[in-house]
Amino acid sequence: MEEELIFLAGIRDGPLPKIPQLSPGGKAMLEIRFHGRGGQGTVVATILLAKAFFDAGHWVQSFPLFGVERRGAPVEAYLRVDLKRILVRTNVYQPDHLVILDRTLLNAVDLTHGLRPGGWILLNAPGLFGRPEIFSGYRLAVVDATRIALKHELGTRTHPIVNTAVMGAFAKMLGMPPMEAVAMAIEEEIPEHFERNIQAAKDAYDSVDLLGLKGGNSNECEAAAVSKPEANGMHLPDRG
Repeated sequence: MEEELIFLAGIRDGPLPKIPQLSPGGKAMLEIRFHGRGGQGTVVATILLAKAFFDAGHWVQSFPLFGVERRGAPVEAYLRVDLKRILVRTNVYQPDHLVILDRTLLNAVDLTHGLRPGGWILLNAPGLFGRPEIFSGYRLAVVDATRIALKHELGTRTHPIVNTAVMGAFAKMLGMPPMEAVAMAIEEEIPEHFERNIQAAKDAYDSVDLLGLKGGNSNECEAAAVSKPEANGMHLPDRG
């Protein structure tokens, strides 16, 4: 059952960022689906990214779809970003991009269902592993958010909280939102240990591996194999 919206914001005063295109298919609105497990901060990641995009001048929408609400259970959450008011209220069935906070979910669920060709998959993993065919036709980015979370003592050794590290990798992968906005959202919403969370986001921003298009035919490669965010016409965040 679809949950209630938990974060829906408008747009701040001031000029809009000059972003010709938000999504890889040329449509105006950007839709992203997040997959994780209870206790990893999946829903919080979408809320904080929504706030960061909002501060950067976008209309945003963020809401979760829970499975069993307990630690370790699969969690699904959504993020929409646009340059105008967002009227749609459905779940995200055909995301432009995918964020996977727990790679073990790949063994249990078809996470790429509905993902648009050429879309990014941001994967929390120490590196590439078996079953590369599941990434065929998509752009892949890999970050070891678990290692970064453990380094900064976020969560426990058995249940690290990886969401802020994933946020930093996300900002690098898409070239937005700006890292300054990401850091501000973290500081405002996670006042306890916000310095550690911001540093985790910065570490992931600097260390995420943008591997680009995996498999696919030559036409897909020409149309979608963009491994650098600036090639999408997006505003690149300042390094911080």
